[in-house]
Amino acid sequence: MKRFLILILVTTSIQLFSQNKNLISGKYSREQLGNLLISQSKWTPFPRILDRNGWSKADQDMMKAYAREAEKYVNYNWPSIPATKSLLIERTGNRSEFEAISFEKRQVLGTLLFGEIYENKGRFIDAIINGVYSICEETWWGSPAHLPKTKNYSGLMDVSQPFVELFGAETATYLSWVDYFLGDKLDSISPQIRKRIYSEVNYRIFQPLMTKPHGWMTTNANGRRPNNWNPWICSNWLNAALLLEKDDTKRADAVNKLVHVLDEFLNPYPDDGGCDEGPGYWGAAAASLYDNIAMLNHVTNNAFQYLYQDEKIRNMGRFIYRAQISEKYFLDFADADPQPGMSANMIYRFGKDIQDNDMMRFGAFYRKAEDGRPGRFQFFRNLYSLFMQDEYRNAAKGLPLPQDVWLPDIQVMIARDIQGSTKGWFVAAKGGNNDESHNHNDIGNYIVYYDGLPLLIDVGRGTYTAKTFSNRRYEIWYNCSDYHNVPTINNATQPPGPEFKASNVTYQRGKNFTQFSVDISKSYPASADVNTWQRTVKLNRGKNVEVNDVFSLKKASKLTEHVMTCYPAEAGKPGELIIHYQPKDSTAKDFVIRFNPKQLQVAVEKVPLVTMEDKGIKEKWGDNIYRINFNMIDPKEKDKISFVVEAR
Repeated sequence: MKRFLILILVTTSIQLFSQNKNLISGKYSREQLGNLLISQSKWTPFPRILDRNGWSKADQDMMKAYAREAEKYVNYNWPSIPATKSLLIERTGNRSEFEAISFEKRQVLGTLLFGEIYENKGRFIDAIINGVYSICEETWWGSPAHLPKTKNYSGLMDVSQPFVELFGAETATYLSWVDYFLGDKLDSISPQIRKRIYSEVNYRIFQPLMTKPHGWMTTNANGRRPNNWNPWICSNWLNAALLLEKDDTKRADAVNKLVHVLDEFLNPYPDDGGCDEGPGYWGAAAASLYDNIAMLNHVTNNAFQYLYQDEKIRNMGRFIYRAQISEKYFLDFADADPQPGMSANMIYRFGKDIQDNDMMRFGAFYRKAEDGRPGRFQFFRNLYSLFMQDEYRNAAKGLPLPQDVWLPDIQVMIARDIQGSTKGWFVAAKGGNNDESHNHNDIGNYIVYYDGLPLLIDVGRGTYTAKTFSNRRYEIWYNCSDYHNVPTINNATQPPGPEFKASNVTYQRGKNFTQFSVDISKSYPASADVNTWQRTVKLNRGKNVEVNDVFSLKKASKLTEHVMTCYPAEAGKPGELIIHYQPKDSTAKDFVIRFNPKQLQVAVEKVPLVTMEDKGIKEKWGDNIYRINFNMIDPKEKDKISFVVEAR
């Protein structure tokens, strides 16, 4: 009967899911969409620069802060980007030096634009023109890391074959808003400035998007669904097309194609709203989908408002606060950051549109004082922020911190001791597969925090280099299973690939406990000789965390359980591993992992952080990564391994 009920639930879920296909593109025909779009010549998403009454409604503290920051760049020396900076991706694997110059130029351009909007005196115009031309004269608007990894490119862009990636699309947005706000002023100096903007954006962005297939637009040949690239690029494509394209037929064609591309992202997205890329990438994934919906509503008099009632889209929004550990820390499975930045204004708007008070309070909690810096990406979010501050400053603030979260589609469990509080234990664990976006080989991984601070960790990602997204990705230690809180079985670690996946996943919740169980045997290669390996992670509220592994092997040679921490650790008396918990700005305390000393022998090693990729690990955790290895003394084909994590 139980199996029958599960089958009914799964079937019903599939039926509901299939009914919601093409939610964005399926509502209106191309002709209807063209009629809904406010024409380019009439569309005024934000006040024109000469509408001083309109700009008086923008937050003046923010505008003054932008103007103060813009003053620093009146005489900015716009740098060129040497070809050798791009070649570094091939020579050393470094992408950061190229990106640092590119990103700064765009941020300066956005800051100068806000300074001119505020003053409207022409003081920043020359610097803006210089910036526009400096950027237009760049060979490549994207990152060298995003160039095809072929001999034909070898670290340099082929300008005869334009294609669109993240930062080229971002560049189009910056130039488009310059054109929108300063068009008449630029024309009074020379009509060639706006002509150049359109020519470059059309050649580099519009034409390739309308005529060439791009891998990020749809599910790939291996069945991997689109990741954050899809809605992130689309949000900038939408900005640029709506603002720059004067031909309303071409403009409507672009929007029509774009909404179909967005559905390629939304259709296969988990119904539970779980972002397998992690909270850091949520800001460019589900949040970028929201950016698109908000802008579509802006240009169609709310013709896409119905999307905010869809439960999947609402769950996509809620993920950001459901994945929270504490004020500073969030889940960091895969390539996520343990302390990601929050785009607070956008989160508040998203919460308001889906009518989620918890999300609104969460967004308001992270509101920051005006510093005059527009940020590197999603420039348009700053514009929305300028006109919401009166409400936003007075909004209720708080962190929901749900006691239990279960995301069945991405197989992630989250549990804490006390609803709405960071006090006590926090546990999260995952199943999934080893072909997730920004994948780490980490099926069965779990993390444990105490009082909102890390104890047993997922290291997350380091600095991105040429190796990160290449066929050498799993040469990087923190992407591999033996540097996660999972076992190495008969000397075999988890490989990448969709066939390596969790099975027999269950979730239970009671008054005093929450429990996640997963068979991780299918996440290992045949050489592991494993039949089943059922891992159960259990939070006993107010007491401890248990991890139990029950396994059956074809043979048993060498078995090692790995645990990662960011604190020094050492063996105590038999059956105790002591972790010297020393969080910054908190009280030092010892925790203990209890185990069977007749079964396991423990050794602790400090992980050396010496490579280019390790720089990012140091920035997040300091030079404080330790791996604890529990080696089985006499491996058996059938056995059980148990750990209890508790305060000493």
